[in-house]
Amino acid sequence: MAELVGNLLVAQSGGPTAVINASVAGVIQEAGRHEFIEEIYGGLNGIYGILREQLIDLNDEKAKSIEGLKYTPAAALGTCRYKLDFKKKPEQAAKDMDRLFEVFQAHNIRYFFYAGGNDSQDTNHKIHEEAVKRSYDMRVIGVPKTIDNDLPHTDHCPGYGSVIKYNAATVMEIASDVSAMATDDGSCIIVEVMGRSAGWIAAGTVLAKRAPDDAPHIILLPEIAFDEPKFLERVKETVARIGYCVVVVGEGLKDAAGKPLSADSSRLDSFGHPVLSGMGEFLESLVTKKLKLKSRSVKLGYAQRAAAHFASQTDATEAAACGEAAVRAAVDGQSGFMVKIVRQSSSPYKWTTGLQPLSDIANVEHFLPRDWVTEDGFMPNEKFIEYAQPLIQGEVKVPIEGGLPKFVTLERSPVEKKLAPRE
Repeated sequence: MAELVGNLLVAQSGGPTAVINASVAGVIQEAGRHEFIEEIYGGLNGIYGILREQLIDLNDEKAKSIEGLKYTPAAALGTCRYKLDFKKKPEQAAKDMDRLFEVFQAHNIRYFFYAGGNDSQDTNHKIHEEAVKRSYDMRVIGVPKTIDNDLPHTDHCPGYGSVIKYNAATVMEIASDVSAMATDDGSCIIVEVMGRSAGWIAAGTVLAKRAPDDAPHIILLPEIAFDEPKFLERVKETVARIGYCVVVVGEGLKDAAGKPLSADSSRLDSFGHPVLSGMGEFLESLVTKKLKLKSRSVKLGYAQRAAAHFASQTDATEAAACGEAAVRAAVDGQSGFMVKIVRQSSSPYKWTTGLQPLSDIANVEHFLPRDWVTEDGFMPNEKFIEYAQPLIQGEVKVPIEGGLPKFVTLERSPVEKKLAPRE
């Protein structure tokens, strides 16, 4: 293997998580152990910022700050939802690719790491292929990240364990509140969670159940077509039995034709996906109208993906390890791969990291297996619980100042620009 001397660039993309910064910390700390890597740069706001030559010098950051990224939520480098779309915008995509390689060459970037989900791994794949096409010696490794847990070939995704830990605890707290309020007619609470087309996040709230009548009582998954009469009957039965019903619903819940019930096709995000919102409110209205029950909806929203104060230590450890493994793979001469988590056993829980070709990952979604859900479709079963339980173990120790978490803020020393402004 030929030694590759040059600079490293790491960036983040897509929706943040409670542990994505731990992956960046892993990249930075591992990079410092290899003499062939000279400068360590961060790209502000992902590809969007790199196109504008907005780089920062991570060597200028204090070692304590880099370590502190392991308990700091969101994207310390900034993020974006910018897509190199050769299908719909071929001219712009080609122009963007030229610009990216101008930036790479100007700053002697020989190692590139992009942390993100499906669309981000597609970007990694395109950049790797372009580097090969241009005979530009650069090693590209994808770092997995998504609370949605829908990347294929990895056992699970960094960020997932923390989001289900927080959501399951929140469901327990909501149920304690609701069950304490006596009403003559009962009540129904709808908790809407993220996850887009996959039900992994919603399914994770099953970990809140310690006894059969504990919440959640119904979990509605995008993989299972919504059956309105069946759902209403289950709500009615549950309220009649214990006085209340807690329902968890994934934002991408679909009808029998496979259409998301809450998709707004008139509103698209930057990746071209329909905006999903209002599923909880839809079900709240349905229950109130059809069953004449007191009903409320709770949308956890951004809180669930930024809850570093109750993040899973297992998740944070794995996120950092994925960043470290990405650097080691690149230094060893690998390119065009994503780091994946490989489960060796569930009890006791053991894992390691591996590599998967980016061509197998890009724009491919991994859904909850049907045989991990009860026959009636309302609850994940023991197979899922065995899978998910190890991922929420341990708590990240976040420093406290003035009674609140003390997160890290990077200095963000800018790297001097060498190119003319982007046209």
